[in-house]
Amino acid sequence: MLTETTETRIAELGLQLPPPARPGAEYVPSKRIGNLLFLSGQGPIRDGVPLVVGQVGGEVTLEEGIEAARQATLNALAVIKAAVGSLDLVEEIIQVRGFVNSAPGFFLQPQVMNGTSELLVAVFGERGRHVRCALGTSSLPHNIPVEIEMIVALRPD
Repeated sequence: MLTETTETRIAELGLQLPPPARPGAEYVPSKRIGNLLFLSGQGPIRDGVPLVVGQVGGEVTLEEGIEAARQATLNALAVIKAAVGSLDLVEEIIQVRGFVNSAPGFFLQPQVMNGTSELLVAVFGERGRHVRCALGTSSLPHNIPVEIEMIVALRPD
């Protein structure tokens, strides 16, 4: 049994879940198959606008890229909550795929994605540990610096 709710833990970290973003095209934010929840890519959107734009290692600093990854993660958590009603239903985070809009010669994609990984462990503890890939790309939609996808295991009904 959980002694505190996951959302209480988020508040204790000084963070707040945003409203879930609406898809910008013909897709759904998440799809549940059995006890697995697959999340569409989430960017670092806050209050309807990108937190920062540009390539990490270019217009965007490493620190800004890490913060963008954290915001994208909060957005992903908001999608999970909207899909299943409570973050307490997360059994574990299985996989995170991170895409980093990278300037030529930028090779610190794993450090950017640590913003996501560290936040998930802070929120969920051991249930937040996951497999991950951190991929560099030359562009992302709307010139956002980071986009993340997740696969989440949910507690059995």
